[in-house]
Amino acid sequence: MNPRCFSNLPLSAAQLSNLESLGYRNMTPVQAAALPEALAGADLIVQARTGSGKTAVFALALLARLDLTSRDTQALVLCPTRELSIQVSAELRRIVRHQQNVTLTTLYGGQSVDLQKQALRKGAQLVVGTPGRVADFVEKGSLVLRGLSMLVLDEADRMLDMGFTKELKQISRVLPSHRQTLLFSATFPENIQELSSHLQREPKRITVEEAAVDIEQHIYRCAPEDKLEALKKLLLEHQPTSAAIFCNFKQSTLDVRAFLRKSGFSAVALNGDLDQRHREDILILFKHQSCSLLIATDVAARGLDIKELPMVINYELPAGAETYVHRIGRTGRAGKRGVALSLCSEREQGKLTQINAYQKSSLKAESLEAVRPQATRIPPAQYVTFSISGGRKAKVRAGDILGALTGEGGIEGAQVGQIDVMDFMAYVAVQRTAAARAERKLAGSKIKGRSFKIKKL
Repeated sequence: MNPRCFSNLPLSAAQLSNLESLGYRNMTPVQAAALPEALAGADLIVQARTGSGKTAVFALALLARLDLTSRDTQALVLCPTRELSIQVSAELRRIVRHQQNVTLTTLYGGQSVDLQKQALRKGAQLVVGTPGRVADFVEKGSLVLRGLSMLVLDEADRMLDMGFTKELKQISRVLPSHRQTLLFSATFPENIQELSSHLQREPKRITVEEAAVDIEQHIYRCAPEDKLEALKKLLLEHQPTSAAIFCNFKQSTLDVRAFLRKSGFSAVALNGDLDQRHREDILILFKHQSCSLLIATDVAARGLDIKELPMVINYELPAGAETYVHRIGRTGRAGKRGVALSLCSEREQGKLTQINAYQKSSLKAESLEAVRPQATRIPPAQYVTFSISGGRKAKVRAGDILGALTGEGGIEGAQVGQIDVMDFMAYVAVQRTAAARAERKLAGSKIKGRSFKIKKL
């Protein structure tokens, strides 16, 4: 018998069937180590890298404890960023979809407070959110947690790095003492131990060492004033279908975006000055492969989870070696080979020394002379993305959007890419060659018997 098979766990036949349909065939290392303990009700500190499958650990554990006869909020999942909150909510909905009438609400800034209040008044058995917005609702009495049976802190180290200690303590003051608390963290600094002592009772610590990922790393010597041209040279040489380009400063993201667009590249910038709707649109564009290059600061990119990202480029080396490892770890996932390229000026040499020491490597700055691209441009993004002004709250489903696109006189199903349905918006990617026809079809069709505004992102 396969020891990593989900059927070894005390899960219902319906849950096992749903997991199978979602592609959860064998447990990842973190799931195999943590799920039996979580299902048994233990408090846990789980140290595992991002993308290791930890969402399924707390999703299955909280579903096992859920009392469907009660409309009280029974599980609270705290995430450091809006983007991660959205991703976690989406995965939770997938994992609990076999169970009827489970209510879930996502709370984060940048969205209507009134709409979120309405959702809470209707009853939210599961709540996912950022500490700031959750603390606000707790303080105003809109979110009542006296019936809580499980608290989850996802990426707890980032929450502390982002200064959410005050909000976490504020939330903890209203939590019932008899609950299960699961804490997930990629690293284990001293303040994580302090947080655990404050929130948990005799937690079991689980550390999962993942197999080394396959990432080809190259560092290139480059004067600061030559970095833009050097970046262009690397892109033309490697021809990535998509790449994340990391900068240390907001202004750098704007400068790089302006240069790349002027040079004919499809590029968007993600930084802390953007409002939430604009941030979501940019992340959707990149996720849908409707834009090839995402330029971002580390803070803005927190929560970014793009599967099969072939390349990461460090336009500027980060101040800390851990941040470098976190950046390049966004490529080379799911057993695929990744490429990480970095530009290093003379004054950044000390950072390279720290990176080598941290990851026990011997990377040396290479000359850009050997990089001689033959191409003058990279292929355009494969898809175009459209937004639809109705989402889950309007009963819109992915199948409804697909049907509207592929109905009589529509486009082929194979020309439709990823579809994402949020609470109040939906997004659909269509192959560029069929975009104009798809836009006409969406604008002229009704979804769920209603007409929605259609916008090309």
